Amino acid sequence: MLGSIPDLLRLLAVPVFGWAAYRDVKTRRVPNRAWVPLAALAVVLLLWDSYTVLTGPTAGRAFLLRVAISLGFVAPLAYGFWLVGGFGGADAKAFMLVAVLFPVYPVYYLPTAALPLEPSALGVFSLTILSNTVLAGVVYPLGVAVSNLARGRFSLAMFIGKPVAVDAVPEEYGRLLETTDGFTRSGLDIDALRMYLQWRGATLAEVRADPDRHRDPDSLPRVPNDPGDGAIVTDGGEPSDARRTSSESRSDGGEPSDARRTSSESRSDGGVSPDAATEFGTAATADPWGAERFLDDIEGSAYGTSPEQLREGLEVLVSEDEVWISPGIPFLVPMFAGLVVSLVYGDVLYALLGLVGVA
Repeated sequence: MLGSIPDLLRLLAVPVFGWAAYRDVKTRRVPNRAWVPLAALAVVLLLWDSYTVLTGPTAGRAFLLRVAISLGFVAPLAYGFWLVGGFGGADAKAFMLVAVLFPVYPVYYLPTAALPLEPSALGVFSLTILSNTVLAGVVYPLGVAVSNLARGRFSLAMFIGKPVAVDAVPEEYGRLLETTDGFTRSGLDIDALRMYLQWRGATLAEVRADPDRHRDPDSLPRVPNDPGDGAIVTDGGEPSDARRTSSESRSDGGEPSDARRTSSESRSDGGVSPDAATEFGTAATADPWGAERFLDDIEGSAYGTSPEQLREGLEVLVSEDEVWISPGIPFLVPMFAGLVVSLVYGDVLYALLGLVGVA
């Protein structure tokens, strides 16, 4: 394969994004440090290309316009999606990186062809990666629906979720699709559930075994545990599908440095300190499960969870043996697919629009 040195160096992004996609599936966490070398490379390559174009025989207006669109539209768009909760922190960083690393189409020469095969007329490669990522993401709910149909699972949630045994919920990522009233798209985030259970020092099995006791706010420990960030594997990665700030995520994967009690003070059994009632109120207070206390006590946000969502989720989990959850789309997976398809084929959406006579 032949190409310019900057374009060949850009291919280093492929294994990095592949690794990040794998991590996104396994842990929904990607360390910030994963993006730093690529970000530095992206800036160097952009300056390299800019110097080459601006000192070349042509003015390079098309190049500058495409760079301006990539940096001035695609990067802010990714940041905007993060602000409104559409992207997680790692997702937004990855796409802002794409905007800098791939502002214009690279070219790779093979013996019989040049890649990408189908470039778009606009020529902004980060937009091509974005559109291909969206198309790859559309395949996900279709695959979920086919899988549920093949297993005879019929529900309002069959296009976006899967049934899971309640005992296995703490080992899943995603969001409950059920409340006590039925189907919902805004159920309890399972990361927030793990944070709550760790905070109060109880397992889901213990809560299910004695829901009345755990529903009583007097059962809360006087000095709760640090809730962590809700990850199954706490290895210091930043949540890729959540909306906590990076300062709120675990920094080292071990015992939090700012934990609010020593090991001698911790309660692993969800027990009650003698003066817990004074700290948290009595059973007559309007705070079943201690949901408000939990959300008031932690720093930041439990992924946007409200006390009502937490209570509804807990009521479902203690009353059902199987629930529907939406695992969500690990966004870095379709992003990786979109990157690979863009580098090999080009702009799939542009080609489809061309087939119907629109482009």
